[in-house]
Amino acid sequence: MKKGLVMEGGAMRGMFTCGILDVFMENGITFDGAVGVSAGATFGCNIKSVQPGRAFRYNKKYCTDKRYHSVSSLIKTGDIYNVDFCYNELPYKLDKWDIDTFSKNPMEFYCVATDIETGKAVYHKCLTGAKKDIVWIQASASMPVVSKPVEIEGKKYLDGGMSDSIPLKFMEGRGFDRILVIETQPADYVKQPQKYMPLIKCMYRKTPGMIKCMADRHLMYNDEKRYIREREKTGEVFVLRPKEPLNIGAIEKDPAQLERVYKLGREAAEANLSQIKAFLN
Repeated sequence: MKKGLVMEGGAMRGMFTCGILDVFMENGITFDGAVGVSAGATFGCNIKSVQPGRAFRYNKKYCTDKRYHSVSSLIKTGDIYNVDFCYNELPYKLDKWDIDTFSKNPMEFYCVATDIETGKAVYHKCLTGAKKDIVWIQASASMPVVSKPVEIEGKKYLDGGMSDSIPLKFMEGRGFDRILVIETQPADYVKQPQKYMPLIKCMYRKTPGMIKCMADRHLMYNDEKRYIREREKTGEVFVLRPKEPLNIGAIEKDPAQLERVYKLGREAAEANLSQIKAFLN
């Protein structure tokens, strides 16, 4: 039996995921492999480095800091989340990511990015937590329109949530047969078509694959939600998700809102702790 973890993104809805992961780490719940998308990757990597509280701590501390995210950063650099601060200063100086533990932990960890030429999902296995892995995690979380594409080995990537928002099928394809899924939207949430397609068609006119990916994203997302519900009904996957919309901003600057959503994640995990342990064992 291979135990897998799937983590949806959703910008600061990811505080819900942080709360769940912290409960897991505090209770010795481990996995053989995990995959994170966007915020599910940037926050979820802390389960492999075994750092409970870290993602919640630095988000709460720096959410009002213009070095972290701001319109001025978007104007000056093309990234609303300042790349140098988020992926250099923060993990290596201000709130250190334990890459030594990350590299030694045998748990597999994947992040998902979208190739802007093809509009297809690319899955990167993070091995050491070194700079190459950080750049892939950055790509996974680089939201279209408000982020520049991230170049890696001659190819350019954006947010993995555009092409594979909740990669349960990916983990099943890797041989994981006891899988827990963390969603950041309620069970009955239905994604609507992208409202800003005229802007997207203008911005990504040279990459029609990305335009098609974003135009079809709601179809992909809703299909994945349906598939997960089907697998959940048969008991083949265990799902943790909010009961109601989290109603938190993608660029949330209120620490109280971050804490509220984080606590909802903790409550969801704690309320299901015995069932989770039974499912995984």
